[in-house]
Amino acid sequence: MNYECAIIGGGPAGLNAALVLGRARRKVLLFDNDEPRNRVTRMAHGFITRDGIPPAELRRLAHVELANYPSVEIKSETIISIKRLDQTHFELKTDKEIFHSIKIILATGLRDEQPNIPNIEKFYGTSIFSCPYCDGWELRDRPLAVIADKNVFKLAKEVYTWSRDLAVFTNGEGRLELEERDQLLAKGIQVYEDIVAGLEGDNGQLRSVRLEDGTLIDRFGGFVTPLWSHPNTFAEDLGCGLNEYGGIQTDEYGRTNVWNVYAAGDAANIVPSQLIIAAGSGSAAAIGVNGDLTNEYFKG
Repeated sequence: MNYECAIIGGGPAGLNAALVLGRARRKVLLFDNDEPRNRVTRMAHGFITRDGIPPAELRRLAHVELANYPSVEIKSETIISIKRLDQTHFELKTDKEIFHSIKIILATGLRDEQPNIPNIEKFYGTSIFSCPYCDGWELRDRPLAVIADKNVFKLAKEVYTWSRDLAVFTNGEGRLELEERDQLLAKGIQVYEDIVAGLEGDNGQLRSVRLEDGTLIDRFGGFVTPLWSHPNTFAEDLGCGLNEYGGIQTDEYGRTNVWNVYAAGDAANIVPSQLIIAAGSGSAAAIGVNGDLTNEYFKG
């Protein structure tokens, strides 16, 4: 079956793009394999009128709203390959079916890999997070850990907005310049450059950070800087360029350097990264798609 636009990814960017294109009466196919980046997060924040909503509930509500637009179709399948057939058509293949579309929006998000710290997965999404703008309010004024191999100074400065009781852990690999270390110490921030041997706590609630020599530092929450990567090679396979942060390079309407390929959400923005920003970029990409389709039909 032929579609005007295929959207790869069912997070806020893809869902909002589908909504805008559905309202524009475009024939849209949204692929959602139900593997969101924030699947371990219990509540989403910073999204006006939906602050504190569970991410799964946000997606459920979006699906209910999209059901009002008959030209929008959702497939719970994983795209395994995308191939350009000609100047105006792509072939998208899942393990079950083959689809064809004029335009594509890559809203595939990112994949996070946590720092190499034993049992961190027990706390991530409950008392340890990656974005202070998303979860800093809930951890305000607590004794917090900032754990990062890279960019630890930047993260510590950001978290200081929400709590003055900070302990920075570079895990034996991170690098703090002498000036950075002095600035942290001057603000009363503890700095530990030993290897982190593990995290202590119960039911996802952090209670202390254990160093390699057995020392325990009491902490009741924290932030980390995960390593991220693209969850697939679609952008690379299609020839899309990348921006300075490693995201897919786009213009203000989500257009990449490859004709008929657009990108939105974390896969393109990288930073800053929030649900509401992803949703907004999905809307912009949809407007770009609709405008380009309109111009092309009139040229006819």
